[in-house]
Amino acid sequence: MNRSLFSTSLALLLLLLVAVAGCDSTSSDDEFEVPEVTLAEDIPADPVTGFDPVTGQPVGANEYTFYSLREDEIVPRSDSASTEWDIALKATTILTNGGASGPGSGGAQVLEILFEEVTEAPASGYATDAADARAIPTGSGNGWYNYNPQNNNITPIPGRVIVVRCADGTYAKLRILSYYEGAPETPTSDDASRYYTFEYVHQPDGSRRFE
Repeated sequence: MNRSLFSTSLALLLLLLVAVAGCDSTSSDDEFEVPEVTLAEDIPADPVTGFDPVTGQPVGANEYTFYSLREDEIVPRSDSASTEWDIALKATTILTNGGASGPGSGGAQVLEILFEEVTEAPASGYATDAADARAIPTGSGNGWYNYNPQNNNITPIPGRVIVVRCADGTYAKLRILSYYEGAPETPTSDDASRYYTFEYVHQPDGSRRFE
């Protein structure tokens, strides 16, 4: 092969390799599927069975409801020591499956941002449950809700989003919409409490992207 023909062939080969590399660099974006928003309605969180005769505070059976964000379903309490669940609900407390609460890789953080604006889960900043503190803070104004002592209402704080690292290490963003059965716009004393309605997006592919 003469030098001119060899140079031409080499140039064509380099162009082909560049073209292939360009296709590979965009393939991940082309194949990326935006996960859908899932609505979970009236998930029981230790519903009220009576009232403490001393304090007057509502009491339930003191049992968590375990929920899989990955499968969009309640997980039996018999699987509470497994990685089948991602969050557990009891009254206003939300556990994640990690740390002191479970064997998974779970954790969470609360962001002050609109749900739609969370297009990617943060790379860091996740807390895990400890014996004396939860990854998702409890108490009025500390995490996802405000408590009004005048009417005993629990109200989700607008602009608060919970980003959950699930038991398997995948990510979800979650916004609580209501703490009352049927998700009434203006809860009253006649509405049963400790029933969560929330919307969330879970990314199953292992990335932190939601959009």
